[in-house]
Amino acid sequence: MAKPASRPYSQRSLLAMQLLGALIREGRLENAMTTTDLAMRAGVSRALLQRIERGDPTCSIGAVFEVASICGVALFEQDERCLASTLAHHREKLALLPKAVRAKAKVVQDDF
Repeated sequence: MAKPASRPYSQRSLLAMQLLGALIREGRLENAMTTTDLAMRAGVSRALLQRIERGDPTCSIGAVFEVASICGVALFEQDERCLASTLAHHREKLALLPKAVRAKAKVVQDDF
């Protein structure tokens, strides 16, 4: 099957990608890194880095996560106190998070 010329993305996905790109750019600027420096550290081209910062949905998730990690963007927070302060700081960004979360799957006891 041939790859489609363009792929439709939901508004929620596009906004989340733009938010992550903006957080990456903010982190890069806070660390006083140029786009060239960050691109070299992440092993990507400067053009790809610029697309990541714009929230382009066609960028590789591995490249996006690597750039975010180098910039100090917390992708997965484990410390609840730190998470709470981050969420309080970025209250306007919470609109992108889902309002409900899935319940944990029940563990099946299959010992016979």
